[in-house]
Amino acid sequence: MMLVIAWTLILRIDQFGADWPNYQKPLHEVASAVSKKLETFESHVSEIEPPDQAGERIVAVAESHPVRNALLSRLSSLEAVFVAATFVPFLLFFMLAAKRQVWHATMQLFPATERTRVKQTLTEVTLVLRSYVVGTALVGLILILASWMFFFIIGLEFPFLAALVSGVVNLIPYFGVVLSWFPPIIIGLKQFHSVKPFIGIMVMMTVLHLFAANLLMPALVGWRVRLNALALTVALLFWGWLWGPMGLILAVPVTAVIKVICDHVESLQPVGRWLSA
Repeated sequence: MMLVIAWTLILRIDQFGADWPNYQKPLHEVASAVSKKLETFESHVSEIEPPDQAGERIVAVAESHPVRNALLSRLSSLEAVFVAATFVPFLLFFMLAAKRQVWHATMQLFPATERTRVKQTLTEVTLVLRSYVVGTALVGLILILASWMFFFIIGLEFPFLAALVSGVVNLIPYFGVVLSWFPPIIIGLKQFHSVKPFIGIMVMMTVLHLFAANLLMPALVGWRVRLNALALTVALLFWGWLWGPMGLILAVPVTAVIKVICDHVESLQPVGRWLSA
């Protein structure tokens, strides 16, 4: 089954790559329109700047585009997230390959009297992370299937490929809903010639994101990691502020691990009870 899905996905990607020249023209037109809008907006912003005082020395500087620079800075942060994500498979491979050695070396870091408690803590951390991965995978699968069905109904080309990308990025808190718009919109630029289908795509992706964040995630993930809604919200705000987009992705598993550690350290048990209350 997995081989059939993988082979189908490869065929879809190959076909999309062959059709990519057909998408270049509408993408170029959209990019040009956005660039003109940004230039118009920046010119209006520059018009409201206070006039130069008489007698002041005017120094010519390179033209700056604050709006464009802000957008590029956001794109660079997203690029950093995707680059970091590519290292995850290699990290998991080396961790699994050296699991026994790492486990033994970790035990040696603690006194012999504490090793039983440490072993219990690490075992529970493993179970919590495994449960988190399983729950998140179920939510992602539901989002992919729902997106696939919607894209198929509206007649979008490459519905499974668009649903796969949109469904995965839709799992990212806050930013994921916006990122999920781009795959179907880019594909639809060639075949849709009115704004209604694009509005429908954005509305549907937003509804799916809200449904996943408010119903699916608490039902399929929240109880598995044993964190209450307030703790999850605070964790997303804190780790997102600390690490940016990557913090939003790692907020739940990191906080779940902290909760397990607090449960096994006597002085921190009140914190663990608050996180799961």
